[in-house]
Amino acid sequence: MQTQLAPQYQDTDDGRAAEAILRKCVHCGFCTATCPTYQLLGDELDGPRGRIYLIKQVLEGQTPTRSTQLHLDRCLTCRNCETTCPSGVQYGELVEIGRRVVDAQVERPTGERALRWALKEGMNSPLFAPAMKLGQLFRPLVPAALKSKVPAASGPRAHDWPVRSHPRKMLMLMGCVQPSMLPNINSATARVLDAAGIQTIVADEAGCCGALRTHLNDRDGGLIDMRRNIDAWWPLVEGIGAHGKVEGLVMNASGCGLMVREYGHALAHDPAYAAKAARISELTRDVSELLPELVPKLKSRLRSGSKPRLAYHPPCTLQHGQQLRGGVEAGLRELGFEIELAAGESHLCCGSAGTYSVLQPVLATQLRERKLQALAKVEAQAIVSANIGCIQHLQSGTTTPVRHWIEVLDEALRA
Repeated sequence: MQTQLAPQYQDTDDGRAAEAILRKCVHCGFCTATCPTYQLLGDELDGPRGRIYLIKQVLEGQTPTRSTQLHLDRCLTCRNCETTCPSGVQYGELVEIGRRVVDAQVERPTGERALRWALKEGMNSPLFAPAMKLGQLFRPLVPAALKSKVPAASGPRAHDWPVRSHPRKMLMLMGCVQPSMLPNINSATARVLDAAGIQTIVADEAGCCGALRTHLNDRDGGLIDMRRNIDAWWPLVEGIGAHGKVEGLVMNASGCGLMVREYGHALAHDPAYAAKAARISELTRDVSELLPELVPKLKSRLRSGSKPRLAYHPPCTLQHGQQLRGGVEAGLRELGFEIELAAGESHLCCGSAGTYSVLQPVLATQLRERKLQALAKVEAQAIVSANIGCIQHLQSGTTTPVRHWIEVLDEALRA
């Protein structure tokens, strides 16, 4: 797609990156066929191709409007279009650039600004954990809209962390909301790795991966989060300190994993962090990528007999962002689980998309119901996924248990 950048964008990092991405687009429209918002709304401007045109117009000097902003806001950033695109258009990066450029020129209404500020600051706040506990305590009394965002309190097993030491060690990011909302995901991951002879190390100084602020258009805040995490992890990567050297970073939230895998790109222009960020990205693995080596070690430790039939929802950040497909299903099947994808719908977003379900509740709910209807056809005893956002969002719409697949594996090992 031929592009003539306006003078104010010609010598900027965002301008150069956007122009290179735009030139790859050949207007084919394959992306619209797999775009969730286009399928719901049927508006070209609510599909990737239409949004690309809007971004191109703004970068060429056209003044954006509130309507431009709304069309970009309605994008889930699921990156399904990247999987579909035959030309390799990096739409995810382009839409983030477009949002920054548009938000710099279009002021949001006061209520929107307040909500977005509350999300990026509140979910990273030390007050989030006690607020979540309070919400869980009074959960039966809170309004339905709020109750759907507050999971039931976890059992004592959620805080049962293995104490054995192993020669093999891996770092794990606890996450910003996962320790408060669904803490059993982290402890279950540590227990499964412990059973396979891998010790899980946590750097207490690490926090949010940076995705929360980045996707709410606080790019500088997101970069601060990334640098803080790199500083917290680097001594362990280098083998400095009591724990010794870790062999890599393991992620059990695919949204965080995708963000950390992009640290090298995000900090490529930072001379103090570029090399370290690239190394961190190189060392990062989703926990599903460890399954080929975990399966032989865990097989003999699993109980014999039937296991629950599982319906699997692969998060967009795993299948489209990290381009990891089939690993969870293959690993669990080899371990004796019966697990199936939703026929014909497995590639589509569930509507969670980070803070999207809060900012765009109507569209998010429509996508959740569509996803749950497809998963119901599997007739499973439980739904499993690989990202906390998907898990909580889906659970808010069904009585069928929705869990991280690592929790189900952990329970089978315990039994």
